[in-house]
Amino acid sequence: MPPTPAPRGHRAVPFEIFFDLVFVFALTRILALMRPVTGPAMARALLLLVLLWLAWSSYAWLGNQVRLDVGGVRAGVLVAMAALFVAALVMPRAWTPAPGLDAPVLLALAYILLRSLHLGLYHWAAAEHPDLRRRIRLFATVSAVSWAPLLLGALLGGAAQAALWVAAFVVEIIGQRLSYALRGGWPLHSVTHFAERHGLVLIIALGESLAAAGVGAGAAVTEPRVLGAALLGLAVAICLWSLYFDLAAPAGARALGAATGGRRDRMAADAYSQAHLLLIVGVIYLACGVEEVLARVAEPYGGGHHGGRELSWSGAFALYGGVTLFLAGRLLFLWLSAGPVRPVQLVGAAVTVALLPVARLLPAAGALALLTLLVAATAGYERLARAR
Repeated sequence: MPPTPAPRGHRAVPFEIFFDLVFVFALTRILALMRPVTGPAMARALLLLVLLWLAWSSYAWLGNQVRLDVGGVRAGVLVAMAALFVAALVMPRAWTPAPGLDAPVLLALAYILLRSLHLGLYHWAAAEHPDLRRRIRLFATVSAVSWAPLLLGALLGGAAQAALWVAAFVVEIIGQRLSYALRGGWPLHSVTHFAERHGLVLIIALGESLAAAGVGAGAAVTEPRVLGAALLGLAVAICLWSLYFDLAAPAGARALGAATGGRRDRMAADAYSQAHLLLIVGVIYLACGVEEVLARVAEPYGGGHHGGRELSWSGAFALYGGVTLFLAGRLLFLWLSAGPVRPVQLVGAAVTVALLPVARLLPAAGALALLTLLVAATAGYERLARAR
């Protein structure tokens, strides 16, 4: 059965949301990679997050053009789900030896299969659009060039693996931007679908920060101090949700709907496919930081041994740096879609990163409480500004 074009104005279908759940499972495996939280572990997690986002974003564009839940496209996406699932399973072992098959090679091969299926399905779906097919072939050439260092790095391991994987993603990202400049990018078919898919995956990712609180609290979850810290984590997640879904998402969707032609396509690629990566990275780092806070608060009640009441530098960076990345990504999204942002809107992100050394000196619960106040003040200001 040939691909079924998606009608204009269509919404995300349950099959796509199921694909998103596999993506979010991969995010949980990245969190496992960051335990215990250290600088190198966070850098490796960032690298894998970029890998995941490139794959997820490409399927969001495909689902904007054709129905993913129909016919041969459905079959191809099911195979892609399996590849994504395998990649997610082996991610915590992406840099450490383990019995059985070689995890880095498995991860590289699963990613290549995931990307190859997308390019093949998109090329098939563009049968009636020769110009779009030429663009896809150019994108495929760039992607294929980046797969060589990806595989070589998986075979070599160690520092060479990290360097070659960074090179692979740099080649793909820069190559795709050049391809976009030469031939144009993917055409946006449905504004509603595209904005909805990005919103759904972000809200599911925000749930990871709540799940991380449960992991950190462990068996001490009924202790009042632990419950209080968990509620602070929930308050931070609520404020971030409000900053995006109440204030930024409607403005971005309106701007995307008002744009036309190539400008709309560029806005979708920049504001959604790129700026949202910062939002996802910020949420995952925040989840890692919240988990460490709860673990340290729970420690006196038998929650484990974490070396003191204060956060480590890596834990403080995950907590405060995650929120900073989210706030910066939100402003970048607004700037790329709705237009210039006011300088005062930068204050929230700037103050958050400036207070990181202070957070390192405070007890873990105090650091989370201070962050909650900062994020709540930022959300409150944005709501008042919108009301005025």
